[in-house]
Amino acid sequence: MSEKTKSWVTGFARIGEQRELKRALESFWRGDISFKEVIEVSDMLKTRHWKYQKEAGVDFVSVNDFSLYDQTLDMIEILGLVPDRFKDIADKQRRYFAMARGDANHTAMEMTKWFNTNYHYIVPELASGMGFKVDISKIVSEYTAAKREGVDAKINIIGPLTFLANARRVDGSNEDAMGLYDEIMPAYESLFELIGRLDEKIVVQVEEPVLVTDRAVELSLLVKDAYDRLCAASSNIDIYVITYFDHASEAVPQLAKTPIKGVGLDFVYAQVESEVLDVIAQNGKELVAGIIDGRNIWISDIEKKVGLLNDIAATIPKERIIVSTSCSLLHVPYRLDYEKKLDPQIKEWLAFGIEKLDELSLVTKLFSKGPGALDSEEALKFARNREANESRKNSILIHDQSVQNRMKEISKLKKRRPPFEERIVLQHEKFKYPPLCTTTIGSFPQTPEVRSVRRDFKNGKIDKVEYIGKMKEFIKECVEFQESVGLEVLVHGEFERNDMVEYFGEQLKGVAFSENGWVQSYGSRCVKPPIIYGDVSRPQPMTLFWSEFAQSLTQKPMKGMLTGPVTILNWSFVRDDQQRDQTCFQIALSIRDEVDDLQKAGIKMIQVDEAAFKEGYPLRKEKRPAYEKFALESFWIATNVAENDTQIHTHMCYSDFNDIIETIEAMDADVISIETARSGNTLLKIFKEHGYKKEIGPGVYDIHSPRIPSVEEIEKQIYSLLEVLPARQLWINPDCGLKTRRWEEVKQSLENMVKAAKKVRASL
Repeated sequence: MSEKTKSWVTGFARIGEQRELKRALESFWRGDISFKEVIEVSDMLKTRHWKYQKEAGVDFVSVNDFSLYDQTLDMIEILGLVPDRFKDIADKQRRYFAMARGDANHTAMEMTKWFNTNYHYIVPELASGMGFKVDISKIVSEYTAAKREGVDAKINIIGPLTFLANARRVDGSNEDAMGLYDEIMPAYESLFELIGRLDEKIVVQVEEPVLVTDRAVELSLLVKDAYDRLCAASSNIDIYVITYFDHASEAVPQLAKTPIKGVGLDFVYAQVESEVLDVIAQNGKELVAGIIDGRNIWISDIEKKVGLLNDIAATIPKERIIVSTSCSLLHVPYRLDYEKKLDPQIKEWLAFGIEKLDELSLVTKLFSKGPGALDSEEALKFARNREANESRKNSILIHDQSVQNRMKEISKLKKRRPPFEERIVLQHEKFKYPPLCTTTIGSFPQTPEVRSVRRDFKNGKIDKVEYIGKMKEFIKECVEFQESVGLEVLVHGEFERNDMVEYFGEQLKGVAFSENGWVQSYGSRCVKPPIIYGDVSRPQPMTLFWSEFAQSLTQKPMKGMLTGPVTILNWSFVRDDQQRDQTCFQIALSIRDEVDDLQKAGIKMIQVDEAAFKEGYPLRKEKRPAYEKFALESFWIATNVAENDTQIHTHMCYSDFNDIIETIEAMDADVISIETARSGNTLLKIFKEHGYKKEIGPGVYDIHSPRIPSVEEIEKQIYSLLEVLPARQLWINPDCGLKTRRWEEVKQSLENMVKAAKKVRASL
């Protein structure tokens, strides 16, 4: 390496700073534009993102971090590991989206969370003997395009161990997908051999976040074999194995024995032991030091970051340290330039993706050459960074004495409700709902008309009276539809809500919102996370008005719909100046007040969604008890104000519950709805094996796919549920909210679902 310390960006966001890719994809799926136009948008975005990084002085810029849907899905295509059930689709583009979203003849592949983030990936379906056919046309296209733009590109690849760990077997074997290691490694070797032909010297970033999980111990023997083989596949590739989200202490000694060029470690979310640095130094490897936070939006303390790098340099020579983001910038919004309404003081405490590139550049230069090397503009940025960090420590915006006073009594509220067996008898008497009771998860389609009304009110084009009137019309139509198809427990449709977390965040004190801080969740789906900057409280009721109106329209039970404290925490950008559990307890107090207001108004079925409960779990077992403790206590604080005849529902999605089933039981919700449509009855069997006694609503059809399930298909699904649990314990519902679906899909699907439930119920 040259004397200049180099910089590295693990990956960049791809949806577009104005969500250009989202709009193009959804227009294409509707049939409004051609696929060629989607490619034109994606090519424009790739070029723009490379330019941003090049202009910021980033030395290692990624290609193959861009995807039309998901990087793991791209790897499935690249490796030629397409499941047999999609091989009847000859057209590559149509097959790609059928795998992601399903179509009339194919159910979509399973989707779940990327480690402990809110990003979803497509789960590979692998079988022994399935073979492979490597196709690097996507990589070639992006690499050659980047070179034309004058970019020194590195190629991003999801590593073989992570790919296998995140896959599932579909061949009936009792082994997990890691048992296919010897069958999949030749595909990776072929891939690297082909990549090696692209240039005289190639840099490949191989992402192996599985090595920061507890599986790292069992995988340690495979680590050396895998990277010996990949290094041997092509001698002109410099392989850097990148980890993130926690420490990789077990893997580094094994990686250091292989011919790889370097190792990437996360110094933001992990305590990296000195012994690990010693191993890297002693084996002559380079360190990609992830010190700019790729998961949160608070500004870096530049002085502290440089100090940390200098500490590292006491062990690893400075010329072998590459300064990096902690992970891909996929997890943060694009840039602050579009934020015109944020409080200026809060705004100066933030760094989105583009600002993080500036931080990376500044830290790299200070570490490499010292303050004297800064030009006048860089020196000004450095000074502003120090001032902003200081102002944040002392700002009156952050601290609320009334919240702190209430927090002094929090220990008294950390308790469960009276026994479920007592509650459920009262609830059955009150609501008299049948076995296989039908309902939905909460939201109904957010049509262009609905979004237009919200937007017009937000922009001042219509007044509050007109806004409320139009929302009431949407709710009335939704309630009438639900009654017409025979649903037994209703919801109001959530038309007034932009997002299940954002809606609540906008009404909580201590929480700010960006105008354009969009982050990709999956495919074209984006969310705009709240920014929790200070003490949290609820100034006034948040949902009561709409729930009371909806209940007035029907004699059937109307669920009050709330988002739980743990999900609000996990789907927000959370202040980093106090412990996360304290912030979660503050949110829980706010939700508690809302639960109490609802039940006092006669809304006695209340759903407190904890969709993100599982994804907040630390990746290391030793850290999990602390998380489980405060997550459980937060849910109890929020819900134990409920009277015995108030039925508490919760919803959890895209999770493997096997290792947390006892914690789910301890949450003590009366009814839990879960996603099972893409994963069969695997999740449900966990509840059966554990002896779970509370009521469960397994999803009977997949709402992330546009296909409409038939009555017979849902009927068959319900019978398969009955093989696991009795009818009295089961509710029948879709696997998630319906806001992203079109009304024509929703109406037919729910009509079929209710017909199927009634047919099965009649047969019992």
